[in-house]
Amino acid sequence: MSVAAFLTRADSISRLGPLALATPQGNQLKGEVIAAGKRYKARIDADRKAGRKTTSCPPESGSLSPEEWLAHLRRYPVQVRKSVSVYSAFDALMKKRYPCPA
Repeated sequence: MSVAAFLTRADSISRLGPLALATPQGNQLKGEVIAAGKRYKARIDADRKAGRKTTSCPPESGSLSPEEWLAHLRRYPVQVRKSVSVYSAFDALMKKRYPCPA
């Protein structure tokens, strides 16, 4: 899913506030973020296991609020949102939040 599609769907249920996550569409969006996180973690773990340098150095566990996630997505210029996947956006956020020591 692209950042544009994600934000369009998120905005359509945002009027529900915290209850938005309890809707089928909210669950689907949450699932997209969880899947991106799992894919990201699998890649980072594989890189570490193979002795390759990772793109970021996150802790073993962490949290990401919906507000933090949406704020990150909204930082993408409107004209590029369609070409950026949720996975790529997740990866970029992890690079920003958890840079590896130089």
